Amino acid sequence: MRKSTRLNDMMIFLNDKSYFNLKDIMQEYGISKSTAIRDIQSLEEIGMPIFSETGRNGRYGILKNRLLSPIIFTVDEMYALYFAMLTLNAYESTPFHLSIEKLKKKFETCLSDELIKTINKMEHTLSLEGTKHYNSSPLLKDILEMAVKDTVCCISYKKGEFVSEVQVQFFNISSSFGQWYVTGFNYDRQRVQVFRCDKIIDISESECYIPKPRQELLNRSTNIFKSENATDFEVQILDKGVDLFYKENYPSMELVKYDGQYKIKGFYNVGEERFIADYFLSYGKLIKSIYPEHLKKLISKRAKELYQYYDNL
Repeated sequence: MRKSTRLNDMMIFLNDKSYFNLKDIMQEYGISKSTAIRDIQSLEEIGMPIFSETGRNGRYGILKNRLLSPIIFTVDEMYALYFAMLTLNAYESTPFHLSIEKLKKKFETCLSDELIKTINKMEHTLSLEGTKHYNSSPLLKDILEMAVKDTVCCISYKKGEFVSEVQVQFFNISSSFGQWYVTGFNYDRQRVQVFRCDKIIDISESECYIPKPRQELLNRSTNIFKSENATDFEVQILDKGVDLFYKENYPSMELVKYDGQYKIKGFYNVGEERFIADYFLSYGKLIKSIYPEHLKKLISKRAKELYQYYDNL
C-alpha cells in the first residue's frame, strides 16, 4: 500500500479512537515500528491532533474536541462520489432539501480545471438510468427524522378523495422507479404498512403510544405485504422475460428457476387485482403459463378492456 493511501486510511481508522498504541498501527497495516512512527509524525504534520504519553505504559492520544481531519480521495473515488450525487436528479424530492446544481458547483470548486473538463466529458458520455417521477414528497425530510428518532407520529394520509389520520412509527424508507415509500407500524390497525410519501400531507409527533423497539418492527416486517386472504400466484415466463422482471418487480414477488424454466412466484392482496393484472400485461407474449386460473381471467379481462378502449379512440 502506498504511503499516501495508507495515511488516508489511517485517519479513518483512528478517527473514532481516544487512544491507541503503536502496535495497533503496526498490526493493522503490517508495517515496522519505525514506519509506524514516521506515519504518525506525518499525520501530525497534516493536522491530526495527536499527542503522546510517555512512560512504561506510554501510548498515543487524540484530542476529543477536534475537527474531522481532511480525507484524501483518489480520482476514481472522486468520480464515484460525483456521479452518485448526480443520481439524485432522478428524484423530484429528496430528504436533504438541497439543490443538486449548487452541490455540483460546490463540488467542482475543489477540482482542478483539468479534472473539471474530464468530469464534464464523462457526464455527457456516461448515462445513469433513472425513472423520473414528478410526484413531490415535501415532507420526506420530516419522515426521515421521525424514522431515525424512532418517534410515533400522527400523519394525514390522502388516498383518492379521502384523507385519514394514522398513528404510525416509521422504520424504513425506500425508493422504487423514482417513487418514495415509507414502511411503518400502523398502531390503529396493529400491523406493518407501506405508505407512499407523496400521499402524506401532514405529520406531527404523537404521544398516544410508546415507541416499539426497531428490531421488533423489523421482525414484524418479514410478513409485511401478505394478508390472510391473499392469493398466491405462479407465472412461467420465457428467458427474454427475465430482463423485464429485473427492470420492474415488487417485494411481493420473486423470480425462481426450475429445470431451466423461469417462474415468477408471489401473491397479491384483495384490492390489488387490477395492479397485478396490469403488471403481467406488460410481459405480452413472454408468458408461458399462469396459475391460478382466476389470475389468468383477471389479465384476460384487463386486456379486453384495453382493447375496447383503444378500439373506441
